[in-house]
Amino acid sequence: MLAFSNSYKNNGAIVINRKINLIIMLEFSAQELSKFMEMHRNIAEYINLNPIQRGGILPDSVKEIVLEWVDGYSICDHCEGVLSEIKDPPIETFIAEILPKFLEIDEVRLTNGAREGIFAILHSVCKPGNSIIIDKNSHYSVFLAAERVGLNVIEVENNGYPEYKILEDQYAEKIEEIKNKSGSYPELAVVTYPDGNYGNFPDAKKIAEICHEYEIPVLVNAAYAIGRMPISARKLKADFIVGSGHKSMASTGPIGILGINDEWKDVIFRKSWRYKNKEVEFLGCGPRGLAVVTLMASFPHVLERVKKWKNEVEKARYFVKEMENIPTVKQLGVKPTSHDLNFFETPIFYEISKKHKRGRFFLYRELKKRGIIGIKPGLTKNFKLSTYLLTKDEINRVLEAFQEIASLH
Repeated sequence: MLAFSNSYKNNGAIVINRKINLIIMLEFSAQELSKFMEMHRNIAEYINLNPIQRGGILPDSVKEIVLEWVDGYSICDHCEGVLSEIKDPPIETFIAEILPKFLEIDEVRLTNGAREGIFAILHSVCKPGNSIIIDKNSHYSVFLAAERVGLNVIEVENNGYPEYKILEDQYAEKIEEIKNKSGSYPELAVVTYPDGNYGNFPDAKKIAEICHEYEIPVLVNAAYAIGRMPISARKLKADFIVGSGHKSMASTGPIGILGINDEWKDVIFRKSWRYKNKEVEFLGCGPRGLAVVTLMASFPHVLERVKKWKNEVEKARYFVKEMENIPTVKQLGVKPTSHDLNFFETPIFYEISKKHKRGRFFLYRELKKRGIIGIKPGLTKNFKLSTYLLTKDEINRVLEAFQEIASLH
């Protein structure tokens, strides 16, 4: 036992009390700690339908290099002060040349997720008390980012059940409404492209044209698009665009990308007055570890797979068609689907859950027995899933599983 002045032993812990400082040195048993050494995932044999993971699965070739970069801020070993200027590994080239060309936008930075990119834009462009317009299908993190900045949020409606299609023309109506109430136009408009519930694509270009008539910049949240499909910020007329590495760019997470047009460079990428080479909105640097390496290492794979987007849409449409052959099952969202992420209404599974001994967890367990995961435990009335990068055989295996489980009715 270590000896300390002004100390005492309390329940196996040494407690040192020196005026203000209180230090507790806890002792844990091997049994208590063993659970942290046994966190195995064991999902190699499963088909994972989770939309937030299907686009983030790393290629095997990238997994081989992961162990070389897992230690803490591994990238910082190569840094001379600015993340975006690291030459080896080639982060500077990736950020300054490759990603801007890929997104067709002027400037890019890496962030700790799409939501961090959204917050950086809101915090730079807007001031507390300002208003922004967002679509009703926006991700919850857009609301939280706005709340954190202290903004008023005005929603553009969708057309409700069963399509939930965003009503693009309402952007003009809401802009006028805000102007009449507050005397000022909103500072920013946000478009979700596509949304993370139904996989709906609003007409982002049309929305941007409407907003630009009022000189309102537009942020496109493309977390479920960039890395899955071809996308051009220029064609969408976006002033800002965000993407997600862990959702859609075959990367471990959290990591995101933020693209902006040159006219906003001095606002978004402003430097600290004290630390002259550090950008304020990113607290000096963006992601600093393994996620950066996987994002870059996976990029050649991502570049090839976006060329096959039409095949992914065809597979998703086939899956939806066959799912809707199960009694009462219905795809919600715009039809025909244009994305691998789709939302299903499933009364048949809800009815089974009311009688099944496993209750509302029966579906999760029945699917897992058949080698399928990714549907959240407890969901039976409705759920969303993704078929991204599944083979036709895997898709048919999933369909057969749902059909078999439906026969329990």
